Amino acid sequence: MMADRCKPACFKAYDIRGQVPGQLDGNLARRIGLAAARAVGTGRWAVGWDCRLSSPGLAAALAGGLAAGGADVVELGMCGTEQVYHAVFSLGLAGGIMVTASHNPLGDNGMKLVREGARPLSGDSGLDELGALTLDPALAPALRAGTISAADPSPEYIAFLLEQVDVAGLRPLRIVADSGNGCAGPIIDRLAASLPFEFIRLRHEPDGTFPQGVPNPLLPENRGLTAEAVRRHGADLGLAWDGDFDRCFFFDEHGEFVEGYYLVGLLAAATLRRRPGARIVHDPRLTWNTVDVVTRLGGVPVLNKTGHAFMKERMRAENAAYGGEMSAHHYFREFAFCDSGMLPWLLVTQEMARTGLPLSTLVGEMQRAFPASGEINRRLADPAAAIARVEGRWLAAARAVDRTDGLSLAFDAWRFNLRMSNTEPVLRLNVETRADPGLLRTRTDELLALIDGPA
Repeated sequence: MMADRCKPACFKAYDIRGQVPGQLDGNLARRIGLAAARAVGTGRWAVGWDCRLSSPGLAAALAGGLAAGGADVVELGMCGTEQVYHAVFSLGLAGGIMVTASHNPLGDNGMKLVREGARPLSGDSGLDELGALTLDPALAPALRAGTISAADPSPEYIAFLLEQVDVAGLRPLRIVADSGNGCAGPIIDRLAASLPFEFIRLRHEPDGTFPQGVPNPLLPENRGLTAEAVRRHGADLGLAWDGDFDRCFFFDEHGEFVEGYYLVGLLAAATLRRRPGARIVHDPRLTWNTVDVVTRLGGVPVLNKTGHAFMKERMRAENAAYGGEMSAHHYFREFAFCDSGMLPWLLVTQEMARTGLPLSTLVGEMQRAFPASGEINRRLADPAAAIARVEGRWLAAARAVDRTDGLSLAFDAWRFNLRMSNTEPVLRLNVETRADPGLLRTRTDELLALIDGPA
């Protein structure tokens, strides 16, 4: 097992992800369990897993390691990542681990880890140390082994979700629900019995072979089936999830994909109606619409670095009511500051019922006021050199400079954020303007020409 900086190669900035079995196998999974019990603490731990074919075996080895380390393990079975979060904070557990690779390629798998209160373990908050411990030859079982038992987390989790919306006030809707053969389907079935919605189910059954590809609706090429189904069925709303359903993606009644940026504004507005004056945490990639919505409604916008560990930490520090990233991660104080892929769409349907308006209208004014490029990725041999070219061209003319996460430059009528990926040689560009689609196209093209460099 190769190590990077005295930790296995599959230990990343926010979680564990790698090829199976080359970078992550049963032996390492067991040692991760042993290390977690040693470093984080014994007590009761939740373990869940997604529908990937390698997940049950890795989860069994992980649970065995936790128990050997002295922890009592509650196996949740196949579920979504947020069900592990919910079990940890609602049951007062010592920690939880979800075996999932989310939207990574089919041959990968991984783990997302939280400690008590569903606080994340990431690179700088315990995950690096845990990774180093897995390589320690002295890592050994505890004197007293723990137990392993099974539990179904769904009833309490479903009850929690339904408590967050006014179910009686919802109106009938036809909704396309595309689970991508991930884990969302069974939860939709459980929710459906309590909701006035007709669900058009696509790729509904969990299938770890992912016959139509690993679900990742963030990629434009993966949206066609959902969009076409919305139009064909005359649906009011389209929804699609990634494999472990911690991200939900939206399509309006015309089958048009709605950028996650505008969902942040919509959910911020919904939050502020329930929590006047609340703090709303948002990421730096696209900001003008969020700041406009939050300030107009009397809230306090808080800019923060991209990434779930950073967002959750800042939300706790600010006691923020809601946090949103344009990448479709949405965080809620009621959910222990964790991200959920189910609460966002429930809250959006509540907004549709409250206003009587379709989703296209709810986000339309925001889209016109602050048109955005969406995230554009470029894989480059030298990302730092590309940033230097952009900075050399635009820094002196900028009215505002921010380096919270990458390079953000703002001008009178437009702004952009350019940041490097944490895990690969990729630059991510986002551009927005003030009600000027033509300027958006021009500036985006100019920036991409600089990023791509000389022909």
